[in-house]
Amino acid sequence: MVSEKNSAASLEPVYRFKHLLGIEGLMRTDIEKLLDLSDRYVESNRLADKKHSTLRGRTLINLFFENSTRTSTSFELAGKRLGGDVINMSVGTSSIKKGETLIDTAMTLNAMHPDVLVVRHADSGSVHLLAEKVNCSVINAGDGSHEHPTQALLDALAIRRRINRKLDGLRVVICGDIAHSRVARSNILLLGKMGATVRVVGPPTLLPVGLEQFGVEVFHDMESGLKDADIIMMLRLQTERMTGNFVPSIREYYQLYGLDYNKLKFAKPNALIMHPGPMNRGVEIDSELADDIDRSLIREQVEMGVAVRMACLEALVSQQMISTKDH
Repeated sequence: MVSEKNSAASLEPVYRFKHLLGIEGLMRTDIEKLLDLSDRYVESNRLADKKHSTLRGRTLINLFFENSTRTSTSFELAGKRLGGDVINMSVGTSSIKKGETLIDTAMTLNAMHPDVLVVRHADSGSVHLLAEKVNCSVINAGDGSHEHPTQALLDALAIRRRINRKLDGLRVVICGDIAHSRVARSNILLLGKMGATVRVVGPPTLLPVGLEQFGVEVFHDMESGLKDADIIMMLRLQTERMTGNFVPSIREYYQLYGLDYNKLKFAKPNALIMHPGPMNRGVEIDSELADDIDRSLIREQVEMGVAVRMACLEALVSQQMISTKDH
């Protein structure tokens, strides 16, 4: 179990900020502390007794304006395993659908005095706006094409645990729909801070302008992009964010950019495969390859998600306690 010495009760400054809105703004030491705490939760989650009291008496509200399975479920599970009161707000049946603005929603939630608000929204910047209007801590569970910080953290944790070392010097290749992906943006930021070399591969229509400013290497073909790769991170086509035709056809996209065993040969012999989900098998990744336990980290990514979200919840509550004590 994660001991009380390492929990919020110890008031250790695991995290310096009130909110977790993105990887941008975090230092390498901030990321490492969250990953180290997450590591301990991975082990405790594998025990028969998984319950903690870190969030006892605390309220967590999950506010998802976009559909989600893995992220919302793992945040709910994380909050309950930490002993908190977890409320999942159904946005589809709420006043928001009746015309209530985001500011009105913030004021309503504020009156309920939650301790942590987990928000996913289709518009970039919306979670930052909410964070400015509420008194509690806010975690960004994905805002538009902007950021998804806990996904990047769980990806880093999955890599670190499998290779049993830090990420310095790794060559990580992110392939697919980079333009519409908040996962890509958060991973590019995190991996760069952790000393990895990042490449992106995709058709020009799915690569945002100015991507090189983030310190990544840009490729338009899989053979060149995957050369000497240690980690290959595949992304789905986010058709719900597309207006217009970004690829000629799904079949042609898979032939050029879908990862299969033939394209995997371009990478290092022991290269590992990742995917944040949901997967479109036969579109961006071969189904058999996705299930290859020797090469795929996809199942580990799901497991790491609960541990990372437990660590982030603990870190924010710890910071709240420190701030209260200081005042």
